[in-house]
Amino acid sequence: MKKILSFCFLSVILITGCLNYTQNTVIYPDGSGEMQINYWMKYSDSSSVSTILNLEIFNPDSIRKEFSSGFTTIKNITAYSDSTDSTVHANIDIKFSHVDSLNTIKAFSQSKFLLEDGASGQKIFSQFIPPVATGFGIEGSKYRVTYNYNIRGEIITHNATNKSGNNLTWSYSLDEIGRGKTISVTFKPYKLKETPMWIYILAGSVLLMVIFFLIKKRKD
Repeated sequence: MKKILSFCFLSVILITGCLNYTQNTVIYPDGSGEMQINYWMKYSDSSSVSTILNLEIFNPDSIRKEFSSGFTTIKNITAYSDSTDSTVHANIDIKFSHVDSLNTIKAFSQSKFLLEDGASGQKIFSQFIPPVATGFGIEGSKYRVTYNYNIRGEIITHNATNKSGNNLTWSYSLDEIGRGKTISVTFKPYKLKETPMWIYILAGSVLLMVIFFLIKKRKD
């Protein structure tokens, strides 16, 4: 993510805009999950849109190189402009077999994803948000990063800025990140329930009914 934001700041130097980064992640009980990333910036002049979309951070091929890994799957990558609010966006959808595999993604080289055992039956998840040097007269307070996590388990402790049920949110301006922040949550994963017996009975009954009507139809 640091590389993405650094590229964005260089873009902002050339083209007046405002950068935002949102990461939506679901972590399932077995440690697997899905992630949707959206980052965008405003533009002040419609004539600059084509220039922005040609930058590496909005080029689908360049984005794929940054997020490709042999241990994760990229489901979708899109880049587009929205004239209704004068913004340019990049969206990346990722599926991962385990949280730790996100560390193999180049764009997350400094994010330090970690899912480890805690107290009995508990897990501790953490992610590091690396610092980003703004400089060049760019005000870090104008840029924001947001991390939304849906945790499939009973949440025990967390340091999120907002919580709603099993949804945790960490939202910071780049000034607030400072030298970096670590987001963390301790939770007790929901148990992976076995399929109830009545499901098999119902499925079997339906199958028998289908077979019965097929045989009857042939006889007719």
